[in-house]
Amino acid sequence: MKTNKMNKVLIALSFDPTALRIAEVGSTLAHRLDAELVLLHVIEDMATYTLNYQMMGPFQLDNVVEVKQASQDFLDKVKLHLGDETILTVIKEGDFAEDILDTATELDVDIIVMGSHSSKWLGNNRLGIVSDDVIQKTTISLFIIPTIMRD
Repeated sequence: MKTNKMNKVLIALSFDPTALRIAEVGSTLAHRLDAELVLLHVIEDMATYTLNYQMMGPFQLDNVVEVKQASQDFLDKVKLHLGDETILTVIKEGDFAEDILDTATELDVDIIVMGSHSSKWLGNNRLGIVSDDVIQKTTISLFIIPTIMRD
């Protein structure tokens, strides 16, 4: 039986305490597949972005330039944590699910890795909705990592 080699893995990351875990799992998958790795962060709107980023540290983000720089800093820290300088980082602005799918298509990605915070598996929260949107609209393989925070 012939199998297709997976050459490129896209990891979609949000500003969330579980982002490093998602990146680590996705990186392990990419290394086992001997695949190129891409980290993606999508800026959907300034208010949500600023609130989520402030949860990760004491920062004030007042304009789009600062938000883009904060996003790049975030991806650079993840890249450094993974210890692989060959990782491509991409920042998009717009709708989470659409930009994940558009980037995956543009970069000819073979698998998308993302987290889902739903305690009901694709339940009624933002990241569950994004995962569900991607599942409904893609023909690209997905690797969904449940990231429910437990006390």
